[in-house]
This record gives sequence, C-alpha cells and structure tokens, in this order.
Amino acid sequence: MTEKTVAGRGLAAAGFSLFILALAMYFAHAAFQGDTGLVEYMRLTQEEERLETELAGLRAERARMENLTLRLSDSYLDLDLLDERARIVLGHVGENDAVIR
Repeated sequence: MTEKTVAGRGLAAAGFSLFILALAMYFAHAAFQGDTGLVEYMRLTQEEERLETELAGLRAERARMENLTLRLSDSYLDLDLLDERARIVLGHVGENDAVIR
C-alpha cells in the first residue's frame, strides 16, 4: 500500500465518523427541540393542565347558571330569587329595605 492510499482511507474514515456524529447530533436536537420533541411535549402537558383547569371553572359556571335557570323556570319558581333579580334589574328598593351607602 502506498502512503496515498492509507491517507485516503484515514480521511474517508474521518469523514464517515464526522457524518455519523453530525447525524447523531441532528437526531438528538430533533428529540429535544423538534415538533415531537421533549420540549414540545412539556409545553403541551402544561397547556393541557391549563385547559383542564379552565374546563373545570367553565363546568362550575355552567352548573351555577343551570341552577339559576331552574330556579326561575315555570316548573320551579324561587320567589326570593325572582324578587332579588327584579330589584337588581329595575333598581327598586323594598319598603322594609335599608340602603347603606
């Protein structure tokens, strides 16, 4: 073998090693920073927790509104609630009510 052949093989081996190293670095970067990487997974997990909390609040608000709707419906009328809502909407005060400012 000549020195040229040995140097060429060494250079080819170094180039191949460099290629493998670059490929490994690319996949490592994609595993952390890519569209389906670890960082995106953590962001989506936090987003899911925030949305679950918001959903729980919305469900509680819906339950409250359903309760008020039921209490003002024809089948079940809560006279105290009706009186309270009428006074708020109309801006009137009852005879026995004390107004504190």
